[in-house]
Amino acid sequence: MTTPSAPLTGVVPPLLTPLTVDGDIDLPSLERLVGHLLEAGVDGIFALGSSGEVAFWDDARREAVLEAVTGTVAGQVPVLAGAIDMQTDRVIQHVRAAERFDLAGYVVTAPFYAITGTEEIDTHFRAIAAATDRPLWAYDIPVCVHAKLSAAQLLGLGADGVIAGVKDSSGDDVGFRRLSAANRAAGSPLTLLTGHEVVVDGAYLAGADGSVPGLGNVDPAGYVRMHRAAQAGDWEQVRREQDRLAQLFEIVFQPTDKVGPAAGVGAFKTALRELGIFSTNTMARPMSPIDGEAVGRIREILEQTDLLGDGATGA
Repeated sequence: MTTPSAPLTGVVPPLLTPLTVDGDIDLPSLERLVGHLLEAGVDGIFALGSSGEVAFWDDARREAVLEAVTGTVAGQVPVLAGAIDMQTDRVIQHVRAAERFDLAGYVVTAPFYAITGTEEIDTHFRAIAAATDRPLWAYDIPVCVHAKLSAAQLLGLGADGVIAGVKDSSGDDVGFRRLSAANRAAGSPLTLLTGHEVVVDGAYLAGADGSVPGLGNVDPAGYVRMHRAAQAGDWEQVRREQDRLAQLFEIVFQPTDKVGPAAGVGAFKTALRELGIFSTNTMARPMSPIDGEAVGRIREILEQTDLLGDGATGA
């Protein structure tokens, strides 16, 4: 088993989990999705995150996803795995179960359901880090765990070698900029990846090292081009790519009868079905898939953003 010797930067999409109509893992679609990402030149893959519907999977389903993903990737890029659960001991159990896979590290949220504060969150991350020799990434997603990870706490954990980086899905652009500035001032102990799909350009300007965009499942090549342009200092190209990706992100607003992952992840799955990568757009229970007129509107956006049709070039 290997871990990367250098920090993981660039485009690391949070992998969706395709399902059959009966709700089982659709392995052929999963292999096509991984191939789609690798062909686009992504720098890594994050399995079992929020976009992968990890909160709905039992232990066996989580293991099956990691088995399929690491087997398909076969060491071509680093794979991060979400070890996400409500409390510390359950997270450590997920880490233990994943030890046999070739992983570059684990992504962990603050504990949730029970109300926790700074002390409990600090204890949580330190206990998990002590249970593994692989890098740990803090996943800042307050909309789901109801706790915002502060820059001071993250930098303290980074300085102590507890975490290697942060996946910031807070949607707090001011907070991300403050974290980036503080990270630079501290000698950059953390690698910072943004999950905010429509303002990745701004995150790069603030100091992001890369992105973890759910929309990157649909158009990984667009995010890769944007990252390469940012590295080259071609900010006009960065702006053009981000503008088109922001237009593509409109797919999540088409199912007006759905909220949360049923709308966002559901739109991504629907788009991938329309692109021929997924066989279905089935969601984890109790969520239902997108259907009706919203599907047609999603197809129109795919065509407008050059992903579907005779002139498709974005994917």
